Amino acid sequence: MSNFEAISRRRMLRTAGLLAGAGVGGSLLAACSPNGDTEASAGGGDTATGASYDDAVKKIVNGKEIKVGFTPPVLSENFTQVEHAAWRRMSEYEQRFGCRWVWERQAPVGDFNAVQGTLGIVQSWVSRKFDAIAVCTGANFATVQSLYRDATAKGVKIYQFNQPAELYPEDQLQTVTNVGYDNRWQSGYLAGKYIADKLKGQGKILQIWGPSGSDWTRARKIGFDKALAENPGIKVVGEADGGYLRDKGFAAAQDLLTKNRDVNAVYGENEEMALGASQAIDTAALKHWDGSDGILTVGADGLVSGYKQIKAGKLTATVDIGGVDQGQNLIEAIFTSAVLGQSLTQFINNPTQVVDKTNVDWHQAYTEWALAAPKKYGA
Repeated sequence: MSNFEAISRRRMLRTAGLLAGAGVGGSLLAACSPNGDTEASAGGGDTATGASYDDAVKKIVNGKEIKVGFTPPVLSENFTQVEHAAWRRMSEYEQRFGCRWVWERQAPVGDFNAVQGTLGIVQSWVSRKFDAIAVCTGANFATVQSLYRDATAKGVKIYQFNQPAELYPEDQLQTVTNVGYDNRWQSGYLAGKYIADKLKGQGKILQIWGPSGSDWTRARKIGFDKALAENPGIKVVGEADGGYLRDKGFAAAQDLLTKNRDVNAVYGENEEMALGASQAIDTAALKHWDGSDGILTVGADGLVSGYKQIKAGKLTATVDIGGVDQGQNLIEAIFTSAVLGQSLTQFINNPTQVVDKTNVDWHQAYTEWALAAPKKYGA
């Protein structure tokens, strides 16, 4: 099934006012409504038709309780944004269709390498017969697919989010769907091309990557390397592991900048590391990019803290990986498959975009809209 077909199967949800933004930015339209309502921006179908649809879905839902487990690899600003966006969609479905959500969030203790904790968390929720489990993990592909297969056999549906699923053999995936984006072309390539364009194809850059062996690193590097191949005048003069953390990104950039003070750009594979690199530039008394001179600093995530640094001139740009859309699309996927019984494509990719001073305002406003979810779920 193509992405287009999958979107078409769920069109009635959006047309009736659910505007999930599954690859078409529908949630943005809802976010831009002055009062936060989605009904006015449904874009098609009259009120009577929408009410009739709602009533029909309510009969199917019949007050159903939906138990969902949400486990990111770490607790961070990025995954907080995804979770709050999910809460917005849950609140909407609860009000319109009468479903009742039981939401549990748990992340393994440690960093992105603490994968054993994720396995234990998922096993616990399977034993407690949750309806759906949403997973983002750095665990070994074969290991988690075996776990997911066991969960499915026991009636628990598994959904991955923010996962570099584009790297995995589709016929071996044991998930209902993978909600996210293509890390190669929707993140790594976009960042590399942006840097190359700003430097007009000539310059020296530093790279700060995630942990060794990370699938996100592997995927984003494919895209970034393609951008470099298209711009042979851009040279990588140093790279280091920043562990996806701000403090480690700072330490890595500080060491690299000591040896390479004449660089033109720093690429942090995620935004936390890029923000750490920005701090290292300040510490080294070097100049941030002003549009024509200084050091470009580019990351990827789409954090409110990052947007504020873009406005302050401390972060040049970031790739908004669509965390808000991921959270909303994740709940739509769970509702349509676990409650309505529809089938889904294995990949639901949302839009992404490079964000800099020219477009940061609406990205920040959209994310803050999600963070202001009207209801919180879970402990």
